[in-house]
Amino acid sequence: MTVNSGSPGWYLRRLSRMGPREVGGRAGDAVRRRLWRSARPDCPRVTGARFTAVLPAGTIAAIPADAAKRLIAEADRLMAGHTEYFGVVRDDLDDPDWWYDPKTERRAPRGYAFDVPYRDEDAVGDIKQIWELSRHQYLTVLAAAYAITGDERYAERVAAHLRSWWTANPPLRGVHWISGIELGIRLLSWVWIRRLLDGWPGATGLFEGNPVALNQIWHHQRWLAAFPSRGSSANNHVIAEAAGQFAAACAFGWFPSSARWRTEALRSLKRHLRGNTFGSGLNRELATEYHGLVLELGLAAVAEADAARRPVPASLRLVLLRMTDALAAVVDNRLRPPRQGDADDGHGLVVDGAGTDRWASLLATGDAVFGRLAWWPAVTGTDVRTPLLAALIRPYATKGTARPASRPAHFADAGMTILRGPGEIWCRCDGGPHGFLSIAAHAHADALSLEVRHDGVDVLADPGTYCYHGQPEWRRYFRSTLGHNTLQLDGGDQSVSGGPFLWTRQARSRVLVADTSGASDGGTARWCAEHDGYQRSVHRRRVELTAASQELRVVDEVHGRNGPRRAVRLAFHLGPAIAADLVGSRAVLTWTRDGEDRSAVLDLPGQLSWRAHRGESDPPLGWYSAGFGRKEPTTTLIGTGFADGAEGFTTVLKFRG
Repeated sequence: MTVNSGSPGWYLRRLSRMGPREVGGRAGDAVRRRLWRSARPDCPRVTGARFTAVLPAGTIAAIPADAAKRLIAEADRLMAGHTEYFGVVRDDLDDPDWWYDPKTERRAPRGYAFDVPYRDEDAVGDIKQIWELSRHQYLTVLAAAYAITGDERYAERVAAHLRSWWTANPPLRGVHWISGIELGIRLLSWVWIRRLLDGWPGATGLFEGNPVALNQIWHHQRWLAAFPSRGSSANNHVIAEAAGQFAAACAFGWFPSSARWRTEALRSLKRHLRGNTFGSGLNRELATEYHGLVLELGLAAVAEADAARRPVPASLRLVLLRMTDALAAVVDNRLRPPRQGDADDGHGLVVDGAGTDRWASLLATGDAVFGRLAWWPAVTGTDVRTPLLAALIRPYATKGTARPASRPAHFADAGMTILRGPGEIWCRCDGGPHGFLSIAAHAHADALSLEVRHDGVDVLADPGTYCYHGQPEWRRYFRSTLGHNTLQLDGGDQSVSGGPFLWTRQARSRVLVADTSGASDGGTARWCAEHDGYQRSVHRRRVELTAASQELRVVDEVHGRNGPRRAVRLAFHLGPAIAADLVGSRAVLTWTRDGEDRSAVLDLPGQLSWRAHRGESDPPLGWYSAGFGRKEPTTTLIGTGFADGAEGFTTVLKFRG
């Protein structure tokens, strides 16, 4: 059953996933929205406001020269009016239209914020395109360029755009007052803009001396205090809301409610950061980019607390430490983490230029704040953000804190296992929960899927996300079972139907074996898991990585249902850099890495009939999405046939050389 986001059926499905407390909270929100339509109080009068959360002396001088150079190049591109969001190029950044979507060329309607049908692309446009610019993270880049160079052109452009945005988006009018994550990230951007513009003669008049700015900052925080994400929506959104609210209440603590907002935001951040993170340190949404987003938001919030000399519970810092260690554990030799679950290129704080590695930056910050462990991968490259955050965050005293003595490879609570072999072979095996909270947020139907890389190149690839709204057929493909490296039965996704409305739940998986040490020691690493995502049947998958032969063996079995044979489709999605020559059930794979030709042989199960697909659109098949809003053709090998439980399907991937 397909339920489109925003349709009556979608809302009914969401309602069915809510508990009484969430239903009550949302009912209160609905009443409050009606009251706020006519009751719009003014910001309390503020006198004597001062911004004191400045960078310590010498911070800007500590920024590496090459990172500063990349930042200035990006700032100059922005000054020329150029940027790109989700694969769509914009050349109007000298004087942007804050309500315009360049992808669909539509403008969002005006009116009371909560009346805007923001999920309706026909009425509003692509809401992600409209919202992204108004996170004002490109303005933090321009402000950082001013801090490094002292060139007032950057500061003046920032001031002009902020004044333009504040004029065009008065409180509660239009699409930019709908989503809490947008308000939270925008507040965090404003805090850093003010900090980075400190020293510019116009900074005080732009912020604390500007009644319009004060009104905007106050209304943003009032909104966040009134409409927090609840229950089935309390994922990374609530982290952004709490982090932005807390940062603003620390740095812009000029209002009568600032102390209360700061206390409540810190309480929410502590609770939800812990709730969004497994004990192992991996993010519970099992969507890797959200692990990065939440870690960035948490670090930025702690930076504000330390800058304002506000105490932060040690348990909050401990969660960030565990997240950092987990990230260090799962990246491949090129510092690329798994591609798993939804992703939308969301960032918590942006002060770097193009070409800066996000994950290396996070590990560098973790090293500065927590200290690296001996098994951490070496971090190459530099960034601007690390010295800025490290100048504000007090070092975390890790003495006496339990940290992994060796590099973890199996995360039992998250169901993620990393197998590593010679030749920089990296394999992620998925045998964990699917999605987060009662709506299985950000899950894909990818139980028991694999990712395989060789020296950082996707060989068997996770397809990515591509889109959320407006293109349901493409959304279904990139989330589907067939869209991942796993087995599909009877043409359906891994889900179990039940109840009068045929709602579905995600497959439940469990890991049976996770022996990860063998391949790194020259032997064989083994993993085995199963899931119950097909009615009355269980899919079991075994994976073995043998070091001596550089061979990955995958065995798929279907158990548990008597009667007619089950129709099977087994999919292997190759990375976009991989060329494939398929003859019968053998595919020769070739690619180039750093100018060197490389290859592998993929021996596929002979019981199935194999066909290569590439860039097909009706229906979608053979696509890879490197980032949100972007897709490119890739080769997908699909084997079709039947399973009766009496035999397994064996696939062998052997790397050459």
